[in-house]
Amino acid sequence: MAVSPPALKTVMIQIRNVPDPLHRRLKSKAALEGLTLSDFLMREIRYIADRPTASELAARILSSERVETAIPVSEMIRGERPE
Repeated sequence: MAVSPPALKTVMIQIRNVPDPLHRRLKSKAALEGLTLSDFLMREIRYIADRPTASELAARILSSERVETAIPVSEMIRGERPE
């Protein structure tokens, strides 16, 4: 007999006082992608949740090792810019 994984508990998030123009824009974007507004927003909040916060990103940058280059980075950037 196969054992199915336990179901994840879900909760509801409610956002109050969403301006009508914003609601229409979000609903339109969802429809253009063939999604319900709920599915569209679920995808977006997953994306937000997966991104590091500014402090997490700063900590990661500060903990990484310094990289030495033969050419100063400022010169590399200047060399890539159109004149």
